[in-house]
Amino acid sequence: MRDPTGFLGEEYRQLAAADLDWKLRQLEGPSAPRCTIDGHPVLMLCSNNYLGLSNHPRLKEAAIEAVRTRGVGSGSVRPIAGNMDLHVELEKRLARFKGAEASLVFQTGFAANAGLIPQLVGEGDLIVSDELNHGSIIDGVRLARSERAVYRHGDTDDLERVLREAEGRAPAPGRILVITDGVFSMDGDIAPLDRIAAVAADHGAMVYVDDAHGEGVLGEGGRGIVSHYHLPRDRVHVEMGTFSKAFGVVGGHISGSSDLVRFAYNKSRTWLLSGSHPPAVVAACIAAIDVLESEPKHVARLWELTRRFKRAMADLGFDLGSSATPITPVIVGDSATARKLSDRIFELGVFALPIVFPMVAKDKARLRTIMNAALTDDDLEFAIATFRKAGRELRLI
Repeated sequence: MRDPTGFLGEEYRQLAAADLDWKLRQLEGPSAPRCTIDGHPVLMLCSNNYLGLSNHPRLKEAAIEAVRTRGVGSGSVRPIAGNMDLHVELEKRLARFKGAEASLVFQTGFAANAGLIPQLVGEGDLIVSDELNHGSIIDGVRLARSERAVYRHGDTDDLERVLREAEGRAPAPGRILVITDGVFSMDGDIAPLDRIAAVAADHGAMVYVDDAHGEGVLGEGGRGIVSHYHLPRDRVHVEMGTFSKAFGVVGGHISGSSDLVRFAYNKSRTWLLSGSHPPAVVAACIAAIDVLESEPKHVARLWELTRRFKRAMADLGFDLGSSATPITPVIVGDSATARKLSDRIFELGVFALPIVFPMVAKDKARLRTIMNAALTDDDLEFAIATFRKAGRELRLI
């Protein structure tokens, strides 16, 4: 009898034979600059925990207190019985932090994109997407019943061309949604959101930005890419983000008009049909906003270390691509070399994973490093010295 699940093992074996399968490493203990991976003490240099908040005392205390007073679960989805006072407080605090009319918290950033994008457009409408947008955006676009078009990465002239051509067709699209990452996670470059918003406004298009890697990093006090460009709120209609990175916890969210939020929680099935965050998570997210508002030193430290690391790595001769953020790719070329470099620095005590084809182009394999505000000066010097040693051994510099 034919095994209907035989393709599962076969496809995995093909990935493994091509060395394209994920080999999961195990973090033993908290996400911190000095940690233990697979029993090996290392300096963590690839975590999204930009500000070190996942281990911040105020977040931990808030989570513990929420468990004491409200238990470990919400008991339901939010539309039925799981809408706790903490959820409402978090959304009010987030909206105030972002300078928006309203905010809505989703279970994850992926859930926000997958749940909201297909509801904003439908048949006869058009989504225009940057060619390097995150996979969660791509999946959200695929779920929509609208037409789709792609513009060259970060190229607003090409965006203008795509919009102009779409409007010249008969029939012209109805609603148009322009969507982009704020910070692109593989290269660390920043979307030209000011110019994107201007082009979109000229064509009456909505603008949706996924700022997962910009929050806590860009803008005044880490308020994100809209703040970074000093854009009026009505120029960016959906500002999506996540608590899973610089905020140090977990969860997705959107900010914008009150109409947007009411629309989203009535139409997004990922929000409607998923259990709400447990009290500890929500309380920790509120505490993360408190820390960002009252302790600006974390964002300042992140950028100080980022500038020093980029300068030292460039001086050594490493190719850092077009990064303008704490995401700093160390581009080495082919996938085998990227894996060798990652393995060697791990042996020397630094953890940064290789990013290889098909996640990036075949000749653009790299180690994606991410700076962390909790690193000490000694940690930074150790990281640089490790790359210097491994880079010279592999004749990369």
